Amino acid sequence: MNQPLSNRILNMSTSATLAMAAKARELRGEGKDIIGLSLGEPDFNTPDFIKDAAIQAINDNYNSYTPVDGYQELKEAIITKFKRDNNLTYTLPQIVVSTGAKQCLANVAAVMLNEGDEVILPCPYWVSYSDIVKLNGGIPVEVPTTIDTDFKMTPAQLEAAITPKTKMIWFSSPCNPSGSIYSKEELESLAEVLKKHPNIYVVSDEIYEHINYTNSSHASMASVDGMFEKTITVNGVSKAFAMTGWRIGYIGAPDWIARACNKMQGQVTSGANCIAQRAVITALNADPSAVKFMIDEFKVRRDLVLDLLSDIEGFNTNVPEGAFYVFPNVSYFFGKTLKGKTINNATDFSLFLLEEALVATVTGDAFGNPDCIRISYAASQEQIKEAIQRIKEAVS
Repeated sequence: MNQPLSNRILNMSTSATLAMAAKARELRGEGKDIIGLSLGEPDFNTPDFIKDAAIQAINDNYNSYTPVDGYQELKEAIITKFKRDNNLTYTLPQIVVSTGAKQCLANVAAVMLNEGDEVILPCPYWVSYSDIVKLNGGIPVEVPTTIDTDFKMTPAQLEAAITPKTKMIWFSSPCNPSGSIYSKEELESLAEVLKKHPNIYVVSDEIYEHINYTNSSHASMASVDGMFEKTITVNGVSKAFAMTGWRIGYIGAPDWIARACNKMQGQVTSGANCIAQRAVITALNADPSAVKFMIDEFKVRRDLVLDLLSDIEGFNTNVPEGAFYVFPNVSYFFGKTLKGKTINNATDFSLFLLEEALVATVTGDAFGNPDCIRISYAASQEQIKEAIQRIKEAVS
């Protein structure tokens, strides 16, 4: 019997972060006390002032289809945010609101990539980049980085990865999964390479923008001289505002790219949720200091995780500057046998931690780095302490 499913879906990987979360739920269903450090989801509640705006929208009878590219008031709030936080000047036609930043990325890939176009992905990269690129006919070109360079790609590496088929480069800063942040000077150095290649475009994923522990303000690639017309800036409210389930993301892009994304979205999902959009207007119009309490707590947790991991032989960590992950190199354990299980790679190690320590993490294989695992510290300090104590006992 012929396989009725498309090659497209058969060749697609399952999201490793969602798969690990599903495995953790399965084990919890069996009565096991699993501590989840796998999902990139703040454990805070959405701030009350945002929830109040959503309730008001319901009472004001917002219940109709929305414009495909978002309410004008929301697009105006996004324009204000880009100017206030990033010194970027966009116009209404250059903004497209989507059902989460992931749909933004899918839209961009669909409208920009043709079969065989190459997309440079500095490793580690967010887990879905590679499959979104491949789904749209593109070829991911992975550029390995190491913990010694804080998992950041150098201009020389970028230049070496470019071929006549290169169409785009996708990266996140702050980075999921490494927490690395490209400084303005580092972005300028990468831009000097890109400006020599006028047909290469950049996706700058800035969803973790506000979760920044440095003393420097966030730097956007589109703000670098000569890069505005070559850059699609992707952002949203999931992380900094603890609004993962509200599913609102957005792009600022050259108007011809934004128009294409609007056209694509009009045939796939149409406009994003009306109540969520009204709430996000309030979120983005607020001063970023309104959510600083979350960032302060994440920094405390980051320092706690690093301190506890430093006491476990075999975990080699750098100091993440943003987001809420650590990305330790665990290759020390490869080839070893722990509690009767041979650890060949990061996937084995991540599964070992789930089954033996009852702690859910994510293998670095999913992010293009087979020597590491991702640990999310979007969990309480008590859970973090207990989880890392379990890990220490399991590997000792």
